[in-house]
Amino acid sequence: MEMSIPVNEGVGGNIPKKIGKIVVDRNLCIGAASCIAVAPGVFELDAENKAVVYNAKGADDETILLAAKSCPTRAILVFDEEGNQIYP
Repeated sequence: MEMSIPVNEGVGGNIPKKIGKIVVDRNLCIGAASCIAVAPGVFELDAENKAVVYNAKGADDETILLAAKSCPTRAILVFDEEGNQIYP
């Protein structure tokens, strides 16, 4: 299932974008693992108990965005296919 994420509201309305890149900010990650609970096919904890992306295609865009939003420290950055940050 593909999901369109409205990232630009304005004169033309919402412009849907697909997720192109997911980045975990290791300085912000506290290892809460909420991202893993939501999208276990995408995220895992490394030896330092920090979340890492091991399979960026392991879930649909909606699930990945929900996983990013579940992070208590907003350590998961989501970018569209053009490199624009869409979350947070």
